[in-house]
Amino acid sequence: MNPIYEGTLIKDGQAFPYTVQLLTMDHLPEILLVQEQVVSHLNEKNILQPLTEEEFQFILEGNGLMIGAFVEEELIAFRALLEPIIDSEHLGIDIGLPESELKKVIYQELSNVLPAYRGNQLQKILASLIMKELGQQSHSYRYVCCTVAPFNIPSLKDKFSQGMRIAALKEKYGGSMRYIFVKDLEESGEQGWGDSIFIPMKEITAQRSQLALGWLGIQMVEREGELLVEYVK
Repeated sequence: MNPIYEGTLIKDGQAFPYTVQLLTMDHLPEILLVQEQVVSHLNEKNILQPLTEEEFQFILEGNGLMIGAFVEEELIAFRALLEPIIDSEHLGIDIGLPESELKKVIYQELSNVLPAYRGNQLQKILASLIMKELGQQSHSYRYVCCTVAPFNIPSLKDKFSQGMRIAALKEKYGGSMRYIFVKDLEESGEQGWGDSIFIPMKEITAQRSQLALGWLGIQMVEREGELLVEYVK
């Protein structure tokens, strides 16, 4: 399959060429291996919700999109979009979308990069490439949604860098607290916000109160060693 992107990355002080291509069912064993290695290196396992083999298969069978980065023949990173089933756990419901809009939601699923190749901005590059690939396809999606655990700093930076916003904060996946991000693909230009407040990331109740009033989280900052989220309305 022809690559959709070619680049160079650094590993152990050496430069290596890499390619990015669309993934298929043939890549499923490699995808599972990359995820297994990423999870095994996590200090806090609960910050990442891994996908099951069946969930990956569901995406690869046409219910979403997956791209992967390869060094020579080795899969070193991947990123996925998922067309979700509409049920009570749908993220569109969590952020207050009407039922008629739920079919316009696509999930930005997990992004995995092998530990040895971190520091090359692969997560950011793959995010840009997969959204570009989606834009080249015929689709009816308007909203991109995803979940991120509080204090999962790399993933939070990744979502904010894409212009995604926190629209809800609630328990998901059997009781794990998650920010729920959204990006409206039909929104154009810079938004003019009025009020702005900064809330410590550790203050879950305060953040949920502001979100319930219609505020949105637009960035994360660090002040005097404490992480805060900026909320605007």
